[in-house]
Amino acid sequence: MKLCRYGQPGQEKPGVVDADGTIRDLSGVIADLTIDTMPQALAADVASLPAVEGSPRYGVPLKGIGKIVAIGLNYRDHAIESNLPIPTEPMMFMKALSSLSGPNDDVVLPKGSTHGDWEVELGVIIGKTCRYVSEDEALDKVAGYVLANDVSERFNQKQRGTQWSKGKGHDTFCPVGPWLVTPDEVGDAQALDMHLDVNGTRMQTGNTRTMIFNLRQLISYVSEYITLYPGDLLITGTPPGVGEGKKPEAIYLKAGDIMELGIEKLGTQRQNVVAWRHLGDGAIA
Repeated sequence: MKLCRYGQPGQEKPGVVDADGTIRDLSGVIADLTIDTMPQALAADVASLPAVEGSPRYGVPLKGIGKIVAIGLNYRDHAIESNLPIPTEPMMFMKALSSLSGPNDDVVLPKGSTHGDWEVELGVIIGKTCRYVSEDEALDKVAGYVLANDVSERFNQKQRGTQWSKGKGHDTFCPVGPWLVTPDEVGDAQALDMHLDVNGTRMQTGNTRTMIFNLRQLISYVSEYITLYPGDLLITGTPPGVGEGKKPEAIYLKAGDIMELGIEKLGTQRQNVVAWRHLGDGAIA
């Protein structure tokens, strides 16, 4: 099943996407889509739900994401293009919850941005507590999968000390959605094609089968160091083709650029890149 949240920021309603691609309104069944209300959403009779007219904005598909754990350099060719060693263990970092945004919302470059970059990634929504989880049990803890763009400001990430989060946690730097897709509909999440275009030019092409550390390994590994709770988001690395790695010269995001990305079975995103502006004091997600 494809679950979503739709509507203007701060006013999202829960929905489910039917077989024809129409959003059906779940607000008569649940108040919002959270990890706790997912069972009710999944049990709903989709055909009986009212259809949503038009093409509303998609929000972050799950309300109340607890934390975002990210994996760096999880595709061999991406590590090579980044001029960094091939990891012998998963490389972990955190993205701020305030970086969450809807899949088609503007990506706002931070003040003074010079090295904005893109990363199409498979995201995993955790459904059950993970603490020292074995690899054999890991996928049983998954509530669903999402498309994510791990947007980065490379100068802040790599030239401002050792804290990657400085370049990963800016507002709007984690577009998620359009849907949360349940494992039964995705099937083998380790065999999904993925792509990202900038201004209509293909930059990234990959498949989740080429991860250095697969999903079972990642969930198990992270759970040794950080307890993953229901509703947490784990993003799992990006294939080659990021702007930083382009030859003969790197390509970085600038205001006016358009990013379009997708992962098989998880939908697509489209973001306009804009110069910094004040986003207000409300939370996106």
